[in-house]
Amino acid sequence: MTKTALLLAALLAAAGASAQTVKLQTTEGDIRIQLDAEKAPKTVANFLQYVKAGHYSGVIFHRIIPNFMVQTGGYDAKLNQRPTKPPIPLESHNGLSNLRGSVAMARTGDPNSATSQFFINVVDNLFLDGEPDAPRSGYAVFGQVVEGMDVVDKIRAAETKPAGMHENLPVKPIFITKALVEPVKK
Repeated sequence: MTKTALLLAALLAAAGASAQTVKLQTTEGDIRIQLDAEKAPKTVANFLQYVKAGHYSGVIFHRIIPNFMVQTGGYDAKLNQRPTKPPIPLESHNGLSNLRGSVAMARTGDPNSATSQFFINVVDNLFLDGEPDAPRSGYAVFGQVVEGMDVVDKIRAAETKPAGMHENLPVKPIFITKALVEPVKK
């Protein structure tokens, strides 16, 4: 568990709070993400809809940049894009930051375009937080890896190649085999 994850868990325990977690079972191992519905309610609700619908089962990590992030949530092994629900509003200025281990929504140049794709920051990417005086900037952090950062690091170390519109596709596909909402611990 990372220092950031330990601090987050300690703060939640001290406050008597319980947080929703999602376990991503991947071909490289399990990743447990603690969600922050208080600071990113629409983003967390959106993510949980995709998890509960089974959307993430069988998707690949399609963008791996070792000194930046790993991205998933949109494509199957044949690079067919999965259908998505309508995009959600940007919740980037919520007090959460794009630090190593944080989980954020991917989007296009339109701030309100996030659907199912998300990424895990493998280094601190504070420039993704956006400008304080520009509310339509940044990338919405909605969770934190609390277990399995070693798995994320294994994914980030994968050899990549360009393939069509994908510049950083793993040579050997890396899948989310299943995403599960874990019971809330009291």
